[in-house]
Amino acid sequence: MLNKRDFLLAGGSALAVTAAGCADKPSAVTKPAALTSMTGGAVAITASEHAARIAKAQSLMRERGIGALIIEAGTSLRYFTGIRWWRSERLTAAVIPYEGDIAIVTPHFEEPSIRESLKVAGDVRTWHEHENPHRLVAGILSDRGITDGKVAFEDTERFFAAYGLSEMATRYDIVSGGDIIWGCRMYKSPAELALMQLANDVTAASYHHILPRIEAGMSQGDISKMMSEATRALGASPEFSMALIGESSAYPHGSDKPQNVKDGDIILMDCGANVQGYQSDISRTFVYGEPSKRQRDIWTLVRDGQALAFETAQIGVETGVVDDTVRAFYEANGFGPGYKTPGLPHRLGHGIGMDGHEHANFVRGETAKLAPGMCLSNEPGLYIYGEFGVRIEDCLYMTESGPKYFSQPPRSLDNPLG
Repeated sequence: MLNKRDFLLAGGSALAVTAAGCADKPSAVTKPAALTSMTGGAVAITASEHAARIAKAQSLMRERGIGALIIEAGTSLRYFTGIRWWRSERLTAAVIPYEGDIAIVTPHFEEPSIRESLKVAGDVRTWHEHENPHRLVAGILSDRGITDGKVAFEDTERFFAAYGLSEMATRYDIVSGGDIIWGCRMYKSPAELALMQLANDVTAASYHHILPRIEAGMSQGDISKMMSEATRALGASPEFSMALIGESSAYPHGSDKPQNVKDGDIILMDCGANVQGYQSDISRTFVYGEPSKRQRDIWTLVRDGQALAFETAQIGVETGVVDDTVRAFYEANGFGPGYKTPGLPHRLGHGIGMDGHEHANFVRGETAKLAPGMCLSNEPGLYIYGEFGVRIEDCLYMTESGPKYFSQPPRSLDNPLG
């Protein structure tokens, strides 16, 4: 097996191995004495930070000659305004002009609920069930002197939101607002990083709690339920708690074939928590009982690929280069090529923050350059269809001096939690 040092890292060394017993032994982990909330000290995003986000978006709009940005209910609406709302057939949206106060459009009967979480200055304009909400949007634009030109919509918004305005006012040029949205959301503030750190701390502690409690005969659902319950008890909301046993681990998101824990099985878990709107995403792979040499070898290659990615992910490096470097390492060890299996069939990592998957990505061809405040998952995996798979995932954030982890990666299959 070609090791990381032989491949690319001149002068580098493999991570130290700390023996701590097998995954099915309680002594392998440090168990919390009791599950009590870890998030009592969480500090919410302030109104002033929401206002600063809007100001940054407006600056980006002026640079691009865009008159307004319209944001439907969803994550970005919460990011800019604090409003926590869902998408339905009834339009709730924010209109952010290139200068001045924003406005919110929402059904009349929803106004009290909308105002509860609105954290920034702006008027709320309501429409009744028999009225056209797009007429209100056009009126807001006109009131702010935006009578023609470019109006941007978030890329994830539904067709009817943009089409309704274009039907109401054909003088506007509807364009993508993706560069504006991600020009703000992609770079996390210290307050955002603190909430993400809490979410990661909860997920890591949940893993430590459940691992010694896994027993032979448990189903994937049993393990997932334990993880979700631990996450709630530790003060966060479970975003997802996936457990894949045996052959299911060979497929990145599992299969419908029932699996139950037995001696020698790989167990691959991918779990995330949410603290005040900010997420974690940690994957761990371990063996119930004594690992085989093949399991150890594949696990070690995945670990070394993750370490290689971390060392490659420096300020100014294109995100696609990080994926390319790890993928080439795996190819040199007989996997792939490219996205073929046995090998790494998915991107190396994705952006993360308020959504589990955000911009940018560690993926072939992506040219975004790493910069302070960016947060991404580092999740290499090797999957052997019909047999088993291994994935290790920890999220990192970029500082002025390079990457830092929210959670500490594991060093050996004998101590698989980190």
